[in-house]
Amino acid sequence: MISSMNTKVDLTMRASAFIGMTKTGQIMIGDKAFEFYGEKSKRDYIQIPWDKIDYIAASVYANKWIARFTIFIKDSDKYYSFSGKNNKELLRAVRNYIPEKRLVKSLSFFDVIRKGICGLFHRNKL
Repeated sequence: MISSMNTKVDLTMRASAFIGMTKTGQIMIGDKAFEFYGEKSKRDYIQIPWDKIDYIAASVYANKWIARFTIFIKDSDKYYSFSGKNNKELLRAVRNYIPEKRLVKSLSFFDVIRKGICGLFHRNKL
């Protein structure tokens, strides 16, 4: 049986986790951790304590709509991508536990292309 790390729950929302195959379930924001519980299998769960989160990057479109967000873990190369029913509300609840400077907007497709092209020119100058 899986037990929650949280003692107080702020928000529960239906969501999807993008880990290999897409898993659907519930995201729980509480006082101790960010938790995801899959609906089909008891083994599909993710519990991330607030002190283990390095930063959260959100994919924002048209400066309004948040498609998904990714949680990056400290001292590790691991990251987890999620999408909830209302990502804006979800990230507002997370903001109570993660400082706002660690909630960042991810680069757009064109920003990545521009950085790659600029990197090519800078590399050739050396």
